[in-house]
Amino acid sequence: MKKIASTFFTKTAQVMVLCLFLAISSVHAATKMPSFSLADAVNGTTVNSADYNGKTLLITFFATWCPPCMQEVPTLMELHQQFSKANFSVVGLSVDQGGPSIVAKLVASRSINYPVLMADETTARNFGGIAGIPTSFLINKEGNVVKKYPGYVPHAILEKDIKTLMN
Repeated sequence: MKKIASTFFTKTAQVMVLCLFLAISSVHAATKMPSFSLADAVNGTTVNSADYNGKTLLITFFATWCPPCMQEVPTLMELHQQFSKANFSVVGLSVDQGGPSIVAKLVASRSINYPVLMADETTARNFGGIAGIPTSFLINKEGNVVKKYPGYVPHAILEKDIKTLMN
């Protein structure tokens, strides 16, 4: 019985050490935001990821036909407005196959106040693949991806994470 207890505690200690190691290593394993060069959906100008150097970003992959994506738009507009003076920007990356005219109509009809670019497959792949939309990435001012949000995210969570990152 003593040997079983000893083995159990040894295994438990090993698992705890492994979990601690993984937790510590994941904190320090920041991933750089992939570079991109994409067309603005409204005016067609090319926008480069380097244009956002030194800014905190919330990059959101979305589509005009996606109900959760459209539900998120007011939140993204509010956050962009709220934090834009603090060197923050929301950047929408549209995965619409219908082209920029469909996206430009959405931007105009919703009065979207943040940049919306036309994403391509390479960009989506470079961000680690987009399994569903919306999918958002929080990027710190050093250009590291610090959080990935698959699916719709409530305003309060995004606001809290942005405030935490900017402090």
